[in-house]
Amino acid sequence: MIKDKFKNIKLLYVEDDDSLRKNSLPYFLRLFDKVYESSNVNEAKEIISKVKPLIVICDICLGENSGLDMIRSIRKNNKDTQFIVLSAYTKKEYLLDAIDLGLVKYLSKPIKHETIFPLLLQCVNNFKLNTFEKKYLSKTCIYNTKSGELKDSDKLIKLTKNEKDFLHLLCEKESTPVTYEEIEYVIWAESIMSDDAIRSLVRNLRRKLPKDCIKNISKIGYKVELL
Repeated sequence: MIKDKFKNIKLLYVEDDDSLRKNSLPYFLRLFDKVYESSNVNEAKEIISKVKPLIVICDICLGENSGLDMIRSIRKNNKDTQFIVLSAYTKKEYLLDAIDLGLVKYLSKPIKHETIFPLLLQCVNNFKLNTFEKKYLSKTCIYNTKSGELKDSDKLIKLTKNEKDFLHLLCEKESTPVTYEEIEYVIWAESIMSDDAIRSLVRNLRRKLPKDCIKNISKIGYKVELL
């Protein structure tokens, strides 16, 4: 069933035209289990903060406010929400903003199934890909297996090459222990791994990660604790 593709996905539809919003809601309700609606920026921000919808479909003009300005403020602390922006106009500056803000798409009104449905699927696929790539070491500390970046509260944490290789290996195996043999093969491929070297590597990396994130498995190796 089509609805299975959007199971457990939350959607927010922001449109200040009451008639247009009410007419469009039944379409989204046929696809999603949880659909929220809003007519203004302040209400939309509150809903996004509380329920954290994956997908936000937003009109570009919301009374005296701009949907793009709202997205810009949300993007400061939220990089994951998938935004689709709607407008009756296709101004060049809007298109440039759409690229800058990482929008899934900038669409002209009215909403049409043949244009919006593929984008909704794209939003879900983007989310699944991001979830696969992001390893949560804590609620704020995230390692991205694709980019090789470690961030805590969106602040980049600098890693040495060996630290990055070790963390990547741990996150790839997730809860499965990484053996000493695997560590030596990946990090010390052209030399011999000494006890002091591995202890130093683990000690230095632990200083950059949440407490008790890396566990030592006696006589086997190490594993990482993910959320």
